[in-house]
Amino acid sequence: MAKNTLIRSSLVPEKQTGSVEFQISHLTNRILKLTYHLKLHGKDYSSQRGLWKILGKRERLLVYLSQKNSLCYENLINQLRIRGLKKR
Repeated sequence: MAKNTLIRSSLVPEKQTGSVEFQISHLTNRILKLTYHLKLHGKDYSSQRGLWKILGKRERLLVYLSQKNSLCYENLINQLRIRGLKKR
């Protein structure tokens, strides 16, 4: 989990916790924790549903960021090492 805190602290300063970049990095950390939990507890359907909700929220924020600031979007997905959005 030390890697997750390193990612969060290097992306956005602490006082900008409401920014889209911080929210996406925070959701990514929660996703990593939940996927690790679900590897251990495969039948925990409540956590699975929570993971789906978090994934949906992160996707909506990524769509918003890609429309508003594509350069920042590209930098963020490269730093977090996540896949980009599907091209429609």
